Amino acid sequence: MAAVAQTEPANGVETQPKQNGAVDIQDLHTSAAKLSLAENATYDGSTNPAKTPFINPSSESKLPTIPALTPDQSTKYEKLLTTVKLWTTKPSTTPNPPDHPLTDSDRMWLTRECLLRYLRATKWDVHQAGVRLQSTLTWRQEYGLEKHTPEYVSPENATGKQVLTGYDIAGRPCLYLNPGKQNTERSNKQVEHLVFMLERTIDLMPAGQENLALIINFDKKLGGERPPLWQGKQVLNILQNHYPERLGRGLVINIPWIVQPFFKLINPFIDPATREKLKFDHDLRLLVPPVQLLKTHGGDVDFEYEHEVYWPALNELAAKRRAAMVERWETAGKKVGESEWYLRGGEKVDSEGEGV
Repeated sequence: MAAVAQTEPANGVETQPKQNGAVDIQDLHTSAAKLSLAENATYDGSTNPAKTPFINPSSESKLPTIPALTPDQSTKYEKLLTTVKLWTTKPSTTPNPPDHPLTDSDRMWLTRECLLRYLRATKWDVHQAGVRLQSTLTWRQEYGLEKHTPEYVSPENATGKQVLTGYDIAGRPCLYLNPGKQNTERSNKQVEHLVFMLERTIDLMPAGQENLALIINFDKKLGGERPPLWQGKQVLNILQNHYPERLGRGLVINIPWIVQPFFKLINPFIDPATREKLKFDHDLRLLVPPVQLLKTHGGDVDFEYEHEVYWPALNELAAKRRAAMVERWETAGKKVGESEWYLRGGEKVDSEGEGV
């Protein structure tokens, strides 16, 4: 195959897939001189305190090995891909309209890795994977993901109750949830805020990583309240049905007594695969390089949340990453089943994992 013209990688570096062993972040980065960035640089270069997100993972992070598909898995993937390529619409939950047209945004979302995530989530049931993919396409349309703008969500994050910065030891972007900084009344907009931040976390994933690290710190009292059960169930439903195989690790620390009953109530609704990824009151320095872990969580990073600085920086960085991915997707032919590795800045690969 002819080589596809390369555009500026989404994360500012060129990458190459490796089939054996863990991938070292150092192999994914060019020199600091080429990047014009020091290691562990924040978006605006701020330090002591840092006020904006880290741009790339630390050299202490190592990306996981991506296992090769078995012959049976490859066959099921190709079968699902063939089916998905025929889609021109997505179902509607209302009679008017009966369905929605499939957009370029939808087609770009239907990457190779996306299809594989849904296959793994359904234990490689091709039909069920297709059903769930269509369900998520409908949800993304009707939930209004693209209508939840930074301006719309901004009031929810005014106190920094969610912060996206840094990467864990496996190169997963870290999304910090700080319930003690709750600043709004209970509403669906709080859930929309979380979904917005999940999408931004996905934007900042490096090539070769498709999971995120969720860090929940109950470092302050919740005013005698705990999250309502309905809200917890709604969040779980969204995570498990529409972001399958996205949670790489869930870390919960400083759990006050008033929240413990909530976790007991919500536990039956958590699927076993998700439950295995949760860790409670673990030493975070063992899971996130201290050079990118906030001091409030045991790390070395002096971080100060200033909404007027952090919020535009986060959204500008995420928008740049998304724009670069769109450009690469369009350059490669706007294909369903495109590789996220390539979209995030890696070398163009064929179906066998070879460079083209």
